[in-house]
This record gives sequence, structure tokens and C-alpha cells, in this order.
Amino acid sequence: MPCALCGDIVPADVARCPACGAWARRRDFRAVGVAVFMLLGFHAFLALGAGISLVRMSHPLRNATQDGYDPATTRHSLIPFADLFVICAVLAAVTGVMFVSWLWRAYTQSPGPHRHRKGWVVLGWLVPVANLWVPPRLLYDVWVTTGRYRMSQRHIAGTLIAAWWLSVLLALLLSRSFAHGGADSLADARFTVHIGVAAAAFQAIAATLAMTVVYQVTRLQIARPD
Repeated sequence: MPCALCGDIVPADVARCPACGAWARRRDFRAVGVAVFMLLGFHAFLALGAGISLVRMSHPLRNATQDGYDPATTRHSLIPFADLFVICAVLAAVTGVMFVSWLWRAYTQSPGPHRHRKGWVVLGWLVPVANLWVPPRLLYDVWVTTGRYRMSQRHIAGTLIAAWWLSVLLALLLSRSFAHGGADSLADARFTVHIGVAAAAFQAIAATLAMTVVYQVTRLQIARPD
């Protein structure tokens, strides 16, 4: 494998280039994969905590009556959860940048064939409409071509990636709905809390499924001989 810095040949069992001392590409790729995996795990942990707290908050609302309901208190109780979803959004943006960096490297090292050019690894997240379907297709191509999967294994990978992408889209939609939810009435408060629980659940599911994909692709590419 050629060194990314000086171009000298690096043996497969050596971590650093013998000529310039730079880390081999596979070690760098593993470091990016570990960073993305840990960020996704932290995101899943935050979302799970938010969801559990919202479920606990829903119990008093379930037993409350309209006569004893206090909208101001409920709105005040929902503010920390709105802030937590903002934190999750910022963390998702940071994780997304790292994820795209990881996917770029994974695309480069996967044997192909690919249905999209390398530039779509970045453009696929930015171009309107295309960003609804290009990212999961890219990830699917990288995974199944790296593993040289049979048809049954391709179906499993496709199902997992489809579930991940659907969870991402639902998490985005529900998080936005929660941010604009109201608590003027007891019914509105209950609905808003339920939306928040669903948003947190889909965020946790999406992060967990992404962790699985990152782990599997990174493991396959590190183990794959050049």
C-alpha cells in the first residue's frame, strides 16, 4: 500500500511508513471510524435520555384534567427538552461532518462499482431533492462492494440502511414538529410530549443503526487485503 505522504510502499503489517514515519492510510481510516462511532454513541445516549425523561413527564399529563392544567408550568418544563434537541442538532452537524469525511475515505478504498461519482459523497448531502436519496445509495454501494456480498447479504445491508435513513428523516421531521409544538391546552401538551418521545426514539435508532454501518464498513475495509 503506498504512503499517502511520500508515496513509498508501506507493508501491510506496519503501522507507520518506513520512509517518512507517517501513519498508514488504514490506521488513519480506523481513527476516523472510531471518532464517528463514538460521536454517534454519544448522540444515541443523549436522545435516549431525552426520550426517557419525556416519557416520565407524560405520566402526570395523562392523569391531569383540563381544570387543573397549568399551561405556563408545562411550557416551562418543556424548555429544557427544546434546548436538548438543539444540542442534539449541533452534535448531529458535527457528527455529520465527520461522517462525510469517513464516507469519503470509505468510498475511495471500496473497489466499486459505484452508481455515483466521488463528488456526490459531499454534494449528495447539499443538493436539494438529491439529498433525500443519494446518501443511502452511496453508503449501500460502499458497504456491499467492500464486502463483496451475495444477494441475500445485500438485502440485509439494504434493509438496515433503509431503516437508518427512514429514522434520520423521521427524526428531523419530528424534532422540528416538537420545536413548534404548543402547550396551550392539555391535549396540545400531550401531543407535543408524544412527538418529543418519538423524535428522541428515532434519533437514538438512527444513531445506533449508523454505528452498526460504520463499524461493519470500517472492519471490512481494514481486513480487506490490498
